[in-house]
Amino acid sequence: MLAAQRHGLILQEISRRTAARISELADILQVSEMTIRRDIDVLAQRGLLEKVHGGATAIFSNRNALEPPFESKTLREEISKDAIAARAALEITPGASIGLMGGSTVFALAKLALTIPRLTIVTNSLPVSDLFNREGQQSQTVILAGGIRTPTDSFVGDITVSAFQTLNLEVVFMGAHGMDPKGGFTTPNLHESETNRAVIAKTRKLVVLADQTKWGEVGFSTFATLDEADLLVTNSGLPRSALSELRKSVKELAVVQT
Repeated sequence: MLAAQRHGLILQEISRRTAARISELADILQVSEMTIRRDIDVLAQRGLLEKVHGGATAIFSNRNALEPPFESKTLREEISKDAIAARAALEITPGASIGLMGGSTVFALAKLALTIPRLTIVTNSLPVSDLFNREGQQSQTVILAGGIRTPTDSFVGDITVSAFQTLNLEVVFMGAHGMDPKGGFTTPNLHESETNRAVIAKTRKLVVLADQTKWGEVGFSTFATLDEADLLVTNSGLPRSALSELRKSVKELAVVQT
């Protein structure tokens, strides 16, 4: 197992349980305790968890009101996110005008969109904008909407909303902090929720990208109900009851095998 994969699994486990012992993580990942100690040292130095005697604890324990930084989210469920991004990329055609919003799963999609010519990409994500500026094609146009910067390196607020309100997009891709039958698609950030709602009003098609860990999570603010998603791309780790609920709610459901 690569170090990046171990780091993602460690963050996922600690986030789920809020704390874990080194011995427990070593058993789960089937590696030595020394390896786990080194991994925890690296993640603690990057500010992604807190190192304690004999283990580590999550920095973000109030999950409905706080959101982890972009780097932390990128490492979690990396395999599932890449598979979800690969399916979502099928919704992008050359020459399309698309919106790529903030979040690690949408960023995984952005890396695939680099190969699609003549795109007009509107984004509020600084990592997405930087990616296309570094590696994008000359035929691609990137518009970065500024505003208030969030912990996930996205821009939100009135300035961002004003930028999107002047544009008409064919398809917008959004991640979500949580998805729930009652709560819908949610985020811990009120300004991000308002921004997302404004963007949804200006697109023909809304594609939500959300892996299995998002099911049952309810953030502080709802930006869309489940039935507002024209397409939800998720992965096969969801329980049958959740998949059944989603099939009844979203207009189209795509489930990738992970």
